[in-house]
Amino acid sequence: MAYTRKDVGTLTRDEKRRFVAALLEVKRRGEYDEFVRTHIEYYVPDGEDGLRTAHMAPSFLPWHRRFLLDLEAALRRVDASVTLPYWDWTKRRSATGGPWTADLLGGTGRRADHRVTTGPFAYAEGNWRLKVNVTDTKFLTRDLGRPDAPIELPVASDVEWALRDASYDTAPYDSTVRTGFRNKLEGWGTGRGSVSWRNHNRVHRWVGGAMVGAASVNDPVFWLHHAFVDLLWTRWQARHRGARYLPAQPPGRGDAQRGRVVARHEPLPPWDVTPDELEDVSRIYRYA
Repeated sequence: MAYTRKDVGTLTRDEKRRFVAALLEVKRRGEYDEFVRTHIEYYVPDGEDGLRTAHMAPSFLPWHRRFLLDLEAALRRVDASVTLPYWDWTKRRSATGGPWTADLLGGTGRRADHRVTTGPFAYAEGNWRLKVNVTDTKFLTRDLGRPDAPIELPVASDVEWALRDASYDTAPYDSTVRTGFRNKLEGWGTGRGSVSWRNHNRVHRWVGGAMVGAASVNDPVFWLHHAFVDLLWTRWQARHRGARYLPAQPPGRGDAQRGRVVARHEPLPPWDVTPDELEDVSRIYRYA
């Protein structure tokens, strides 16, 4: 039977406690740091050679869908009642409300070094030390809203702009495309600075700290953010019945993207699964 992922703002006190406890146990077991390692390994921009699976590519959405399922499975091995909540950043826009409360993710970082000092993932609690990182920082950092260079979270119209595009993705299937749902949601735009970050990318920048860069998984909000991104994919699928993951076939000979993007029926590393197999997850979970 399919389980349910809930809006973080609707979690009961007990559901919050169980979710946090499961995360801390997965971290204690050493499993969590493997997720950080995987994300760093597959953080490949389209300026580099080789296959791109997790970012700047059509497989951004199915890759992260499978990534979420793996973390959720780890949590449910600890506590079968736990599922991943999602953070709807078009509605929950405060830096002090949910999910940034002391009983869930804690708040923003202190001004001097952005170190998080509240909540169960604060360094002083002793349960959330960063062991896998792209820097030598050992404590969780955040800079919600970036007060020194303010940035706003995406709004509902930003999401609608992506949802109404009926094509899943378009050539050349990278960060430069201006049409297609995938990149409009992933959020690689034109220009410089904050105007170039849309939707998913803008949220990473708004959170700041650990959420900026390859080791963003070190902040537990990564999962709540990507659960909402995943929910938006299901909404796009419901709106555009019959629309499928693209490309359906690998790019042809002479195409600069040949061997660099995953087609619908090709394996999606590091798993033995295809985007086609991840398009319908209705038998696994649903969103409330």
